[in-house]
Amino acid sequence: MKELKRLFLEELADMYDSERRIVETLPSLIKTATSRKLQRALQRHLQEARGHLAQIKRVFAALDETPIAKKCPAMAGLIEEALAIVRQNKKSPLINAAIISAAQKIEYYEIASYGILHLWAGMLESEQASNILQQILDEEKETDHILNHLALSI
Repeated sequence: MKELKRLFLEELADMYDSERRIVETLPSLIKTATSRKLQRALQRHLQEARGHLAQIKRVFAALDETPIAKKCPAMAGLIEEALAIVRQNKKSPLINAAIISAAQKIEYYEIASYGILHLWAGMLESEQASNILQQILDEEKETDHILNHLALSI
């Protein structure tokens, strides 16, 4: 279990970095979006991401650990790709579709990451961490659902 906890903490540190990057990036996507509905959905996700940072700190605390962020190359790459897609389509009528595509790639990464962290928290017998991670996972899935709906209507 000691090794699982080490891996859990490494992945949690990745997600802490990921959420910080998302908080930094979403304002530019919100500004670029031309759809009010998409702007509101991204603004909602920005607020959630800020909350996730606090929740991740609570997960660290539940395991008697100090919160740390470890550069997440996967999220850095997804965000770099998102910004490139936006730059390439900035003047296109497809800008909102491009933003949704980029945002959903990020969402799927978050869903996969929080899903396994939730599972591992249960294996580590940390009910508090498990519950917090389930809440985050539920919010990420809801954001994905909203983006899917917007993709069909924009």
